[in-house]
Amino acid sequence: MNILADSIRNMKKIYLILSILFAMAFLYSFEQEDSEKESAKAGKKMQDFVINLSRYARKFDPNFIVIPQNGSELAFQNVQPDKPLCQNYLNAIDGIAIEELFYDEKGKADDYRINNLKKIVGQKKVIVSEFIKEPNDHNQIIQLNQEAGFVPFIRSAENYHYHLIPEKIINENENDITKLSDVQNFLYLINADDFDTKNELIEKVSNTNFDLILIDLYYLSFPYSKKEIEKLQTKKNGKKRLVICYLNIGAAENWRNYWQSDWKLGNPKWLKKNYKGYDNEIYVQFWEPAWQKIIFGNDDSYLKKIVDAGFDGVFLDNVEAYYALYHN
Repeated sequence: MNILADSIRNMKKIYLILSILFAMAFLYSFEQEDSEKESAKAGKKMQDFVINLSRYARKFDPNFIVIPQNGSELAFQNVQPDKPLCQNYLNAIDGIAIEELFYDEKGKADDYRINNLKKIVGQKKVIVSEFIKEPNDHNQIIQLNQEAGFVPFIRSAENYHYHLIPEKIINENENDITKLSDVQNFLYLINADDFDTKNELIEKVSNTNFDLILIDLYYLSFPYSKKEIEKLQTKKNGKKRLVICYLNIGAAENWRNYWQSDWKLGNPKWLKKNYKGYDNEIYVQFWEPAWQKIIFGNDDSYLKKIVDAGFDGVFLDNVEAYYALYHN
């Protein structure tokens, strides 16, 4: 009798555990579905954000170049790569930048994003920043990018924060570079900490033949002047090149001049989510008018300062915030 009673009790425990597990799985599935819906809505808002800031910049310079980094799904209708390309979005940009494509943090290729970009590269330039851990992989990663029609920039651990000028230039040339489609190589240099002065950075970059230079609007807290940007727009060999300005539109950075002393996560309310691995940045609800006013649409906006400084275009970082806000 005791054996039968124990068996019944055990069966009840198993049933209870299974019921709890089923309920947890159901709730998780529901939460995932809800996250996907919210992310899709936010993706459409990011498409509109990029389109609107592109239109604004091109009012002042019809040839102004716009390059979003990551978020390859934004190039497709409904932010879904199995849908047709979103021409309104593609018309607003000149190319797409991607990080760690053929060599991710595990040293493997990201086939999902590679396939997305292969659908885009026929219309728009694709530039790729690869981070390699093994020097022996350097040439292979360059070759894989070039075979796919992409333009690679290779960095290793010593240049993790984009603060060094590589000695070797991939596909160095003597061409005039006047549009993004001309670009065969680029320099990703958004961290100026290794340069003692602004003039040192300008002189060292000017002494290279990179086709495209990507830098910040500021050297530390000092903005570049139009004359300084003009100097950078000429290669060492005397040919023209493009100078593009970095702009983070998906996360607020606490060292920027727009940052207020009382700001923190949740204040303002659109400072929405901590950015894992980047303690000085917070993901924003980028569709909020207060944030968009900081980015573009007025003389004091970040984008207008970039246009006024004479940059050839803008590099939009963290456009994938539409996804990051709703997923771990």
